[in-house]
Amino acid sequence: MNNQNNFLLILDVDETLLYAADECLTRAPDYKIGPYFVYLRPFLIEFLEQICQQFQIAIWSSSSYDYLEEVVKTIFPNDIRPEFIWSRTRCVTRFDPERHEQYFMKDLKKVKRQGYDLDRVLIIEDTPQKVERNYGNAVIVNPFFGDDNDNELKFLLDYLFRIRSLPNLRRIEKRNWINKFNKDV
Repeated sequence: MNNQNNFLLILDVDETLLYAADECLTRAPDYKIGPYFVYLRPFLIEFLEQICQQFQIAIWSSSSYDYLEEVVKTIFPNDIRPEFIWSRTRCVTRFDPERHEQYFMKDLKKVKRQGYDLDRVLIIEDTPQKVERNYGNAVIVNPFFGDDNDNELKFLLDYLFRIRSLPNLRRIEKRNWINKFNKDV
């Protein structure tokens, strides 16, 4: 059962926590999952260990469940258990008429139906279109494509720790959070 007073942090996987590629990059992968070469975003393990001490965490990806389950087993420390692990089957399928392609949207009404207070929920995502119904709950991060010099998770951890005690996380202006945050530091 969830705790209404806790902050639920929903994490996307691909290009947010890691990069999975069909071909090896110029360096060795951190893992190989199925046919994919997997590169963890720098500071990922430390990020996961620290956020699980302060927040409830969950995973929601537009990937297949089999892939997602293997990723979670592989990258999550054994003592970290997400509240839920949702795949593309929990997403809403949409069609982008400009690109003429289908995409998967994450509608937080489904999280609310599980008993979570959306004022205390944030979703970390690299693709704004996937959270188009819930911008107030979204922290958009820069996509990760394997760069060893990436610092996004360090900045994100500090940002989350700064805002965690606020009563309504949806009312915080989160657009360009990293630029605003870096000016304050």
